[in-house]
Amino acid sequence: MAVTTDFLVVGSGIAGLTFALDAAAFGEVTIITKRSREETNTRYAQGGIAAVFDPEDTAEAHVQDTLAAGGGLCHRVVAEICANEGAARVRELIERGASFDAEDGRLRLGREGGHSARRIVHAADATGQEIERALLERAANHPNIRILEHQTAIDLIMLSRFGGPDLCAGAYVLDEKGGDRAHGYTVQTYLARATVLASGGAGKVYLYTSNPDVATGDGVAMAYRAGAEISNMEFYQFHPTCLFHPQAKSFLITEALRGEGAVLRLLDGTPFMSNHDPRRELAPRDIVARAIDFEMKRTGSDYVLLDITHKPASFIREHFPTIHAQCKRFGVDITSEPIPVVPAAHYLCGGISTDLHGRTTIPGLWAIGECACTGLHGANRLASNSLLEGLVFGHRAATKLGGQLHELRQSPFPSVPEWHAGDAVASDEEVVVTHNWDELRRTMWNYVGIVRSSARLRRAARRIALLQDEIREYYWKHLVTRELLELRNIATVAELIVACAAARHESRGLHTTIDHPEVDPRFAADTVLKRGVPPHLRGNGGPAAAPAAPSWVDPR
Repeated sequence: MAVTTDFLVVGSGIAGLTFALDAAAFGEVTIITKRSREETNTRYAQGGIAAVFDPEDTAEAHVQDTLAAGGGLCHRVVAEICANEGAARVRELIERGASFDAEDGRLRLGREGGHSARRIVHAADATGQEIERALLERAANHPNIRILEHQTAIDLIMLSRFGGPDLCAGAYVLDEKGGDRAHGYTVQTYLARATVLASGGAGKVYLYTSNPDVATGDGVAMAYRAGAEISNMEFYQFHPTCLFHPQAKSFLITEALRGEGAVLRLLDGTPFMSNHDPRRELAPRDIVARAIDFEMKRTGSDYVLLDITHKPASFIREHFPTIHAQCKRFGVDITSEPIPVVPAAHYLCGGISTDLHGRTTIPGLWAIGECACTGLHGANRLASNSLLEGLVFGHRAATKLGGQLHELRQSPFPSVPEWHAGDAVASDEEVVVTHNWDELRRTMWNYVGIVRSSARLRRAARRIALLQDEIREYYWKHLVTRELLELRNIATVAELIVACAAARHESRGLHTTIDHPEVDPRFAADTVLKRGVPPHLRGNGGPAAAPAAPSWVDPR
């Protein structure tokens, strides 16, 4: 029997929880999350939220910094929305119990690369953990919110598949608490007035990433399979500094260290950022990541050094307690020795195309947070704009949907078939999943990483196509598991990244190719694609203009 709800939210990070808390004022919210409720990209965010609180700072300055980082592809209207609404959303977050660093009754603001002012609201170097704690605590105690753990969305329920309209009515969801692996887990049907994808990023598509294991691009892949428009997948941000250590899995070294004066050095101690950009360590992330990649390849080194030892030890321990403790675990005392670092896949700047309220091109389907492409980030995300976007668009989507709920409730929930496994059986060769997982991620790292070429992209496309065939055959033969679903999704995301990258014959923002090393004004446009439709550019106002908004976008 299907489970019904007003709002089905896939994901329990900052965007999903913000939406849930705001939407719960209007109706019933069901949140599904594929592991424990706190295991999200949000939890691992160290730096903070960019918002204008300093009296000497302005929203327009924040907009200009965002546009400068975005390589000519940011949608200015979205940057203005986030810059102007950000402070109010942070205040709501504080009212919901989040505690941020303050001094003399005022927020202590940090500064990060690409920002012209101190505007980073933070909780030491564990901002995401504090946000996740506060929002989960509030959501868990709300009578209109249910949070269901170990629930992995398989696919969206499209009524068009059953002879109905092109409308998303919910999702089929794998329940790892029902049934067992040997005989098949329970697959539950969820029907909703609106389905909201807040499933985060896709860092696990790359071999090295700062993301947790849950970041497998599930929302983007499901939306693409359902026929939604996807945008700008070629722009994957690599964080310049992750801890380089064989046992340190995905540990990020926040940009705030560089904001407080940390210096990047070669292994012999030579600083090098002045050779790449006059802003040195405070240049935007794409520039810093490419500089590190260049120096590693030039010198043959496996890593570079991030040095903050010139700061007092007490300052380092107070401002960066998490990083200090974690590095100490791996034998690095950051108060007296530099940190070995390497770039790693960090943030997806593209995703599911949405309007100014999170609505996708599929009726009934909404997307917020990292899985969405609102136009805020353009070709390169400005530091700490991600948590900001999750807050702002979680609120905007909830407000918009709340106003529509009475109308949506006038129609009964549709009748759809329950999930049917057919002749699928439990797998006795799950090594196929792990092998394809590893090969896919290595292919993406080697051929579709920080610096690309046309030949590398062609190699990646061929190999991914073969892997897709193997995964598809395996998927239809065997009962679904979370690992199989994640493999299926990252393969789809990999295909989309390669397709978009191959269509952009220039170097812009996070997309750098040795075959087209310059910015080309003809490509000052979003790369968009849908299932069955090859990537194409939309909007071309020249390098100083934002791409044109699609016709379906609600301008209000």
